[in-house]
Amino acid sequence: MHDGMTLISTLAAAFGLALVLGLLAQWARLPALVGYLLAGVLIGPYTPGFVGDVHLAQQLSEVGVMLLMFGVGLHFSVHDLVSVKGIALPGALVQMAAATAMGAGLAHFWWDWSLGASLVFGLALSVASTVVLLRALEARELLHTGNGRIAVGWLVVEDLAMVLALVLMPVLGGPGEGSSGGSLALTIITTLLAVAAFVAIMLVAGRRLLPWMLWQVNRTGSRELFTLATVAAAVGLAVGAAALFGVSVALGAFFAGLVLRESAFSERAAHESLPLRDAFAVLFFVAVGMLFDPRILVQQPLAVLATVAVILVGKTVAAGALVLLLKYPLSTALTVAVSLAQIGEFSFILLGLGQSLNLVPAEATSLVVAGAIVSIALNPLLFSGVEPLRRWVLSRSAWARRLEARDDPLGELPADTPQSALAGQIVLVGHGSLGTALHDELGSRPLVVIDRDRDVVEKLRAAGHAAVLGEASEAMTLVQAHIAQAAWLVIAVTDVRGVPAMLALARQLNPQLRCAVVAHTGEEAQWLADAGVNEVLRSQQALAQALARVVAA
Repeated sequence: MHDGMTLISTLAAAFGLALVLGLLAQWARLPALVGYLLAGVLIGPYTPGFVGDVHLAQQLSEVGVMLLMFGVGLHFSVHDLVSVKGIALPGALVQMAAATAMGAGLAHFWWDWSLGASLVFGLALSVASTVVLLRALEARELLHTGNGRIAVGWLVVEDLAMVLALVLMPVLGGPGEGSSGGSLALTIITTLLAVAAFVAIMLVAGRRLLPWMLWQVNRTGSRELFTLATVAAAVGLAVGAAALFGVSVALGAFFAGLVLRESAFSERAAHESLPLRDAFAVLFFVAVGMLFDPRILVQQPLAVLATVAVILVGKTVAAGALVLLLKYPLSTALTVAVSLAQIGEFSFILLGLGQSLNLVPAEATSLVVAGAIVSIALNPLLFSGVEPLRRWVLSRSAWARRLEARDDPLGELPADTPQSALAGQIVLVGHGSLGTALHDELGSRPLVVIDRDRDVVEKLRAAGHAAVLGEASEAMTLVQAHIAQAAWLVIAVTDVRGVPAMLALARQLNPQLRCAVVAHTGEEAQWLADAGVNEVLRSQQALAQALARVVAA
């Protein structure tokens, strides 16, 4: 093929194989990203047949990381970031230190690597992948929950720590410029000042300039120009931040979205960048697969297993234990632990720099990539096991139940809740966008909200509304919502797979209870009706009927 077609052929092979193998993975009831990783292995340099350009694929995948972090910043306020600093800052730093110690000890004492190589290897295992974490949280609608914000804040702290680590890496390379104690301290101070300057500029000047720029573009009425402005802001600021201040492109894009969040265009900017974000995120997984040399599985199987064990067991246990020590409930500990049980883009950047400095042996990259592929492939399965594991532990351990309920008065209604709100009331499960809109429409009707997001329940309580923190699939939570006196159970959540079990439990406590749910497809609506739901509304159909009433009035 003509040399000028390298980019096109790599993209065509990456997207085509990712589509085919992603579909096969879905049919086999595996996460689609397993197919994306296998697509990368097939077009990588270590397997026969077509070989894509690894460097091009990695650079294109970085665009996906930028767009993804930009989108997260659009929905993650400064207040959210500050609110989780008490757990994210100490938790991330201690967890990174523990994982680095485990990986470094493995490499130094078992494989007899040098101390510098061992530290770089351990550090590469300590940091989680931005793309994997956000995709997992978004798929389960956890990104904007309290636990999701903690996980994202934890990741931001990890990114900041990795920025410092990348700057200090040359010091590990041996004697030379910057290796003295004074120079090392100066390097650390300079790096911290550069990061602080970048954050200050973005939060002060960027908060004015970015919304103004999008306003000027919006005045043209051109959708394509608005999309272009959104992508330019995300990518341009990320690259500029990396070039001028030495921060990572992911962190630069995150703060670009963060300062744009308060403008009137934040939702539109997130919507316009979504298709590009998804496409380039697929390229990230393909690029990871292209780095994998399958021979490592035969040549060093025990080393691969040990690397995977540090990622999946060591990091998970360390993160979960830290969250519990910081007096957070078991659900938060499990969510954060599973969120961090993988590695990704920063690990490869770190290993790449380590090899360029002749710090790490060649097999280090193969081991890290093998660990990344296994952990990324298993991460969705680990997430799906969080809730069953939590329920199993709570059902068998009084100590775990105390952990879940400790310092948590939000799990029961206050004693001064008016009795008028607890007779013939509506029990509303979920207070997201749909639940909030419904709550506003119901006005003064007696209503009790059940939500698993602490921030949501705290805000509702502060506004004088009856709200309970917990899972509506648990009897104690339903009892606290006084389900026995309720007239309706309205379930306003996107994932309706748990509705039949929830409804069956609620009707054991109130056989006369009526239930209403929104379905997204005809098959889903029929399934819910068969499960005993009294009123099943199709989302598009209900919207069409509402519009018809408006235009017919």
